[in-house]
Amino acid sequence: MKKIRWLAAVAVTFAATGALAAHEGVPPPYPNFGLPRVEEMMFLVLQIGVIIFAARLGGALAAMARLPSILGELAAGIVIGPWALGGVGFGDGLFAGGLFHGAELRAIAKETGVMFDATSPALYGIATLASVILLFLSGLETNLKMFLKYSFVGSMVGLGGVVVSFLLGDLCAVWLLPHFFAHFAGLSQMPLAEAVTREAPLYMGIMSTATSVGITARILSEKKKMDSEEGVTIMAGAVIDDVLGLIVLAIGNGIIVANQAAEKLGAAADGMDWGAIGVVAVKAFGVWLGATAVGILAARWIAKFLKVVFKSPVVIATMAFGLALALAGFFEFMGLAMIIGAYVMGLALSRTDLKHPIQEMLTPVYTFLVPIFFCSMGMMVDMSALCSKPVLVFGCIYTGLAIAAKVLGCMVPAMFCGFNALGGLRVGAGMVPRGEVALIIAGLGLSSGYLTQEIFGIGILMTLVTTVVAPPALVGLFAPRRRGVRRPRPSRDGSRRVTFDLASAPVADLVLSRLLAEFREEGFFTSLLSKEDSIWAVAMDDLELSVHRKGSSIRFECTPAEEAIIMTVWMEVASEMNDLARQISKPIRREDVGMLLKQHTPPAKLGHSGIVRHLRSFVMLPKFRASSKREAIEKMVAEIAAACPNQVTDAAAATEAVLRREASMTTGLDHGIAVPHGRCPEVTGIAGAVAVLDNDGTANGCIPDYETIDNSPIRIIVLTLANDEQQTPYLQLMSVISRALRADSGYDRLAACKTAEEMRKFFRTVR
Repeated sequence: MKKIRWLAAVAVTFAATGALAAHEGVPPPYPNFGLPRVEEMMFLVLQIGVIIFAARLGGALAAMARLPSILGELAAGIVIGPWALGGVGFGDGLFAGGLFHGAELRAIAKETGVMFDATSPALYGIATLASVILLFLSGLETNLKMFLKYSFVGSMVGLGGVVVSFLLGDLCAVWLLPHFFAHFAGLSQMPLAEAVTREAPLYMGIMSTATSVGITARILSEKKKMDSEEGVTIMAGAVIDDVLGLIVLAIGNGIIVANQAAEKLGAAADGMDWGAIGVVAVKAFGVWLGATAVGILAARWIAKFLKVVFKSPVVIATMAFGLALALAGFFEFMGLAMIIGAYVMGLALSRTDLKHPIQEMLTPVYTFLVPIFFCSMGMMVDMSALCSKPVLVFGCIYTGLAIAAKVLGCMVPAMFCGFNALGGLRVGAGMVPRGEVALIIAGLGLSSGYLTQEIFGIGILMTLVTTVVAPPALVGLFAPRRRGVRRPRPSRDGSRRVTFDLASAPVADLVLSRLLAEFREEGFFTSLLSKEDSIWAVAMDDLELSVHRKGSSIRFECTPAEEAIIMTVWMEVASEMNDLARQISKPIRREDVGMLLKQHTPPAKLGHSGIVRHLRSFVMLPKFRASSKREAIEKMVAEIAAACPNQVTDAAAATEAVLRREASMTTGLDHGIAVPHGRCPEVTGIAGAVAVLDNDGTANGCIPDYETIDNSPIRIIVLTLANDEQQTPYLQLMSVISRALRADSGYDRLAACKTAEEMRKFFRTVR
């Protein structure tokens, strides 16, 4: 049922894409190659398939190099785009111009002098939809509590970074573009007040304002500095930075529209109509501020309506995204960018208990669409234009100014707000990286005809360089252990940690699952934030808890007022678990297990060859002797540790893990087979040993205290060790061992083996 719902969500996504692509003014100019509709769809499907594969591969390679995945996705788009491999034709049919029609686009550009955009309207529509969901989820991730708590210093840092970055980016374009590119010569002939409001300088100023702190957040997290004065200020400043950047984009679009309207009326000859521009700017700011205020005030009612009417988290997330699309379309209609409307809706819902469920449910759609967006951005880059000397020289100057603008624009306000020079420099360096918002702005400028291929490439270059240089700079600045503030650290909000220590990690997992179920039964939303670290969010209305399972402990992050709720739920679950323990305390009868084994018929094919491979690497111990179960286990674990020292680092701990498992229930099966096993952190992967007892018909070869289901004497022991936290095919291997010894009287054939080579030969026949 879940899969059907996700397929339906994806279908709705593509339907919305068609609507966006049909919006007047959104599709970029693109030649009509005269293809029938069926063939156009064939090209679209093939292009999306290639883009997804290339984007994921590029992202994985970037992650291996410890770089943000978006850099790999951008690079993949450049490689497969129409100006590179996507323009290489093959055959004489439909693909003569390449998968992305690069050869045909170049031919048309050479003949007509018009350079068309690299993406078709349909593909551009999908990329537009991806930008909407990207900004919607970015709004959901905005921490308004943190913003309000550090509003003053964050506002000063964000405002300083935006103002200085915009001024340097805009003035750099006004003064230097005419010297590097002939088609911008008109800028040098305009008065400065008029030149700074031209399309290209405005967009270059806006591009340089955007900050992406995802990379900075990763560095702060790794250095345990996320809750430091610098870390909190950077994150709070990033909220202001994003909001102001989107406002600047809205005002910039308004100025461009006013310019164009004035030129149509002949006002350009008499100078700029600053009154009209001011009206448009105030209108843009008013629409943004009004929509944000209404959204935040109405968010609780919206959340309550969605919960009461739809109930299912999947449907709630789908409807929330529908609201984001509707608001995005409204903002576009009002002359603002769609991404601003999507961000506003995400910002409004970030204050509700729907935040984490929406993020969790929309993750598959996000994972599918967003790499397409970044790859499509890369496809717009013409490397031949990017590699020209004017672009590289001007790009280096523009990038250097963009870095300096963020460092100085954020550092100076931070120092006025209590940071010393080192702390201010850390804050400034943390605000340097540009990212998805800068790319979205650049894409909007290119598709609207405000930017040329060269300027778009310069924007991509600036994004790449700032994203790469920021992490090492930040790591170096945090290397000194000196404090970055001149005054005491701001007081905390009274949050505290409640920890419950349990007997083992499996018990903690079981209790955690019951705790989450109990919260859900009470109407809370539970969302998995990190599968690797087992971190959950539990939220309802104003109450939001963080639950973390680490080893055998369960930790809650809460306020003192919320602690009573946690203790109440804990007592309820503890009572249920005690009742459950009493119900299952009745011993499982060995006779019942033996009956099941006798009824089991081994299949012809025992298991996957990858599973059997582990078994063939086990230590083989023919003519094995031991006087007790404990001695047998200790000797076999010692043999494994000697043969595989890199896998078993502590033989004593591994032995105790196996004996602990034996204490709960014997692993002796029928026909003299025993399969002792255990898990512990001191084991890497899977290791084991197979022992054939030297039973010469006397008591010397028996292990009297090793019980079996059918009371037969032990003849074969297969001991398996595995890690208790790593993902290993442990249970599958145990199943293969059991079936292998039963197939074709395998236990008799293995028991007859006298040497290690004969035993290995037996296991080589296992399939």
